[in-house]
Amino acid sequence: MTECAAPGAGPKAVTGAVRGLLAVLCAVAVANVYYAQPLVERIGADLGIPEAGTGAVVAAAQAGYLVGLVLLVPLGDLVDRRALIAVQLAAVAAGCALVALATGSAVLLAGMAVVGLFSVVVQVAVAHVAAVSGPAERGRNMGTVTGGVVVGVILARTVSGTVADLADWRWVYAGSAVLVTVLAAAVVALPPARRARGRSLAGGYARAVASVFTLTATDRVFRVRALVCLFLFASFGVLWSGMALPLGAGPWHLSTTQIGLFGLVGAAGALGAARAGRWADRGLGGAVTTGSLAAAVAAWPLIGQAGNSLVWFAAGVVVLDFAVQAVHVTSQDRIVAADPGSSGRTIGAYMVFYSSGSALGAVTAAWVYAQAGWGAVSVLGAAYAGAALAVWLADRRAGA
Repeated sequence: MTECAAPGAGPKAVTGAVRGLLAVLCAVAVANVYYAQPLVERIGADLGIPEAGTGAVVAAAQAGYLVGLVLLVPLGDLVDRRALIAVQLAAVAAGCALVALATGSAVLLAGMAVVGLFSVVVQVAVAHVAAVSGPAERGRNMGTVTGGVVVGVILARTVSGTVADLADWRWVYAGSAVLVTVLAAAVVALPPARRARGRSLAGGYARAVASVFTLTATDRVFRVRALVCLFLFASFGVLWSGMALPLGAGPWHLSTTQIGLFGLVGAAGALGAARAGRWADRGLGGAVTTGSLAAAVAAWPLIGQAGNSLVWFAAGVVVLDFAVQAVHVTSQDRIVAADPGSSGRTIGAYMVFYSSGSALGAVTAAWVYAQAGWGAVSVLGAAYAGAALAVWLADRRAGA
């Protein structure tokens, strides 16, 4: 594949303002996939959706997101990413407006699917910053932008719960539609990126969509990092999908807004790990990954204290979110290093494992809690983190 550097792309193309814009864009866009999680009961009551069917509201957005990872993110390697980002943001805004105006379940689910499908713009943005960054700053830039993604995921529940308590759940999506529209207009400030030449759009797109299979089968570095991602985000999903269960029960009986405030605690840990990108730029990505995976396992005994001490629980949340973000940044930096111009297909394929792991954690956390309580859920979360560490250490030994 022949690469052509667009004018202005290169080591000096990514300014602090551009990093900040992309981080905010990612936080605002990805939050739309998670806003509904604390709101499903209110949405169901408003639109007459039976309690047993409210899970479809969240599932529609997650399903759309997974499809977008496979079908839309790879397009960034073949077309102008700035234009693609702007179009996807406009589509997210349209989906949010549809949700805000929904008067029945069919329109609501269609809107949620559209929101999820085009919210993969965050991965196009991460691929964009990887493509326009020089090797010496790629980790730092990806760390900042990926930090926006993680903060958006974590704070979405806080924002939606608070807005719904103060006004109405529809205002969550109406406000997001406005914010996303503004960001779509600001995309023109982004520097141009490299993209591939010398192959047809149709042929290149078909190969890019197949990347989730070909990269997993043929690229050892990608395969290991992807499996680590799957297990680590299963652990992450156990925490963030399951934490409302013990915190809403005795002895705490916290409200939706109060539970959402733990998102601020998690965001502090995630933002702290943004420095992991700079460590990766210095060649310390392997050591950061090992230490962070060990920390993820160690966080779960603290998280397991949710029924006894909110202080210890909060400390565990900070440690886990720091560890997850640090590994996530170093992994993405590593897998795109060999071919930044194809970062769209690589990151899109990698994020399929991210989404699958998050879904696995969410589903299994709810089932285990119903069967055996939060202590067993904490063992589950630690087991997923331990599996990620085991995959990583086994590969390190094999490569020694």
